Amino acid sequence: MGQGIRKPVGAHELTPVSLGELIHQHVRVAIETAVQEELLAALGATPYERSEARRGYRNGTKERTLTGPTGPQALTLPRATLFRAAGAQEWTSRILPRYQRRLREVNEAVAATYLAGGNTRRIRGALRPLLKAAPLSKSAVSRVVATLKAGLEAWRTRALADLDVIYVYLDGFALRVRSAGKVVSAPVLGVVGVLPDGRKQLVALELCGGESFAAWKGCLDDLAARGLRAPVLCIIDGNAGLRRAVELVWPRAGVQRCCVHKLRNLERKAPKHALAEIRDDFHRIVYAASADAARAAYAAFERTWAKRCPGVVTSLREGGEELLTFFRFPKAQWKTLRTTNVIERLHGEFRRRVKTQGSLPSEDAALILLFSLVVSGQITLRRIDGWRKIAAVLSRHTSVAA
Repeated sequence: MGQGIRKPVGAHELTPVSLGELIHQHVRVAIETAVQEELLAALGATPYERSEARRGYRNGTKERTLTGPTGPQALTLPRATLFRAAGAQEWTSRILPRYQRRLREVNEAVAATYLAGGNTRRIRGALRPLLKAAPLSKSAVSRVVATLKAGLEAWRTRALADLDVIYVYLDGFALRVRSAGKVVSAPVLGVVGVLPDGRKQLVALELCGGESFAAWKGCLDDLAARGLRAPVLCIIDGNAGLRRAVELVWPRAGVQRCCVHKLRNLERKAPKHALAEIRDDFHRIVYAASADAARAAYAAFERTWAKRCPGVVTSLREGGEELLTFFRFPKAQWKTLRTTNVIERLHGEFRRRVKTQGSLPSEDAALILLFSLVVSGQITLRRIDGWRKIAAVLSRHTSVAA
């Protein structure tokens, strides 16, 4: 089972970056960018540009605090003077009063800039509710994209010493991205953790060359280096490289093999006429009322199919006791712990959201988009079933580790 609670060491004494902080930062940049673009349209010229079309000049900056979707927001806003027939007039932004009255519209616009990834056209469209008729320059789009990338990088390198995960779901999936002028399949490694209060949290997203041992080992080593302590239980599919990586990085963590993946493996090795019977016999194992009943059903499965379908039995034995690890945990959590459905659903939602795009413009855009779907609240992760029993798991685990 997993290792006990450990104190963070000096190498992990970094300031953690929360999703809320990243959203807060992005709201500020998005609003300041929108106001700068509004002023650019009002002046008719960029800073230091000599133009007959110029309608005024900049006059420094001012600080202003607004209360928006993410709480009080300190902004640095431009000041300017406009040329009018009646004389010089101080420029006032039309965006900020609108921002104060229409929080929902601005919140949606900011979230949409996340979901635009690095797509210039979509970023312009996302900020249109703020800008109205004001144009959005290429440099402004670049600033928004830079903020998105910086937010993703801060999240990917954040300290994890203060993050306690009890259960961890690990799985990979593929997205279609453009690379070197070609559309290729880019494997993404995903890690979802379950916190002591039962909430699920996205812990890691990494693009890699494939779901190899080296890729998974690198991913888990990075999490450990940033302070993440070993979970009590890892829920994984049948990937041999992943299983080996878990054993090396978290040697004392329990491992639960996904029962859904194992059933698919059995079905692939079974003759068509025996599929229904094999499925029923396997269900008697994983839906048993107790660990003892499950082991009895397991033995019966072996006796029934050893001669008729030896490949099926060999596949079942490959999973072995790790198909039954969930029986050690509270019954209210069995449904959640015996499969990787938690992370499979997240991956499915990722695929659904990007399906209309065909392929993503780059690997960076792919990660930004996936990260943004969670950060912006477009995809939410609810508590696991039986989460109130986690305290009992921790109590038992702590006493065993001691």
